[in-house]
Amino acid sequence: MAKITVLHVCSNCDAQFPKWIGRCEQCGKWGTISAQAPASTASFTKQNTVPAKSPKSLNTITLDANKKRISTGANEIDQVLGGGFIPGSLTLIGGDPGVGKSTLALHIAQAISGTLYISGEESETQIKVRAERLGVTDMLLLHETHCETILATLNKEKPCFAIIDSIQTIGSSEIDGGMGTVSQIRACTAKILEVAKRSGTAILLIGHVTKDGSVAGPKTLEHLVDCVLYLEGDNNSQMRILRTTKNRFGSTDEIGIFTMSERGLHPTQNPATAFLTHDRVIVPGSIVTLLMDGKQPLLVEIQALTTRTTYGYPQRRASGFDMNRLQVLIAVLTSRVGLPLAQYDIHINVVGGVKANEPAADL
Repeated sequence: MAKITVLHVCSNCDAQFPKWIGRCEQCGKWGTISAQAPASTASFTKQNTVPAKSPKSLNTITLDANKKRISTGANEIDQVLGGGFIPGSLTLIGGDPGVGKSTLALHIAQAISGTLYISGEESETQIKVRAERLGVTDMLLLHETHCETILATLNKEKPCFAIIDSIQTIGSSEIDGGMGTVSQIRACTAKILEVAKRSGTAILLIGHVTKDGSVAGPKTLEHLVDCVLYLEGDNNSQMRILRTTKNRFGSTDEIGIFTMSERGLHPTQNPATAFLTHDRVIVPGSIVTLLMDGKQPLLVEIQALTTRTTYGYPQRRASGFDMNRLQVLIAVLTSRVGLPLAQYDIHINVVGGVKANEPAADL
């Protein structure tokens, strides 16, 4: 087999190919393939000339008692974070467009004095208009997309807390590829993480999500940061749920429930009944059940409807409920109970945009 002397790498997704092609087979972009020389194996066999460092004993390492968690002023947010932001930590928050990520970030900026808000999407005037509507007054603003300029500003100002909105709009002149590419996101996040650890500034990154709901960019982005938060919500509902999928400094079983209004996001007074309507009428096919989302008990309404099918194959539709579990329940009811569900269309809806993932919802 001939030895490959040149690799062709996609600048958008870092996919590698043995020969040049016009369209990347991984991401589908055109004209992003360029030739690169592979790393030489001689560099791995060359004698290491870097001096070694002496490891420290765990008993000799002292903790700085003055570095307390940075409170956000909202119990719901602090609860999800495990008590607040850790100085020098890097937190990533993702969510659908318009769900309220920037609004939540502005509320946090108002609670933490001297916050530096760096925006690559909106101008300083646009942020000022939104801040006045939300009642935010004490905050430093910067509109910048150049990564090296942002790092220099963080090193100069040394704020205790900084917000970058969003990581997909930040680009470095040292990395090939446009803003939002895999290589740019990975490199910029690594540089920001280094500054956060060295300066002790707690940094919150805002990230976009893909169609399947995951944070846009490489999966290594979630491995680099210390905490990953997701803000979930339905555009037809005022309820928003803040949950964590990764937290190096706390639990991942906590959620925060907020209500969206013209004045921004507000913590819900009674989260257990937040997804129930006060004028609810008891009708067939509607029932209230208790679900556990992390450590938070929630009373949610589950609606079910069956109609005789007019097609040869019955339709199954579920909103907020797993389709595979619905198919299993239908099979059990048909086989064991004897219900003729093969002749009916079945529709399941969990009210309020909640996802009933707990097995207790099967009953």
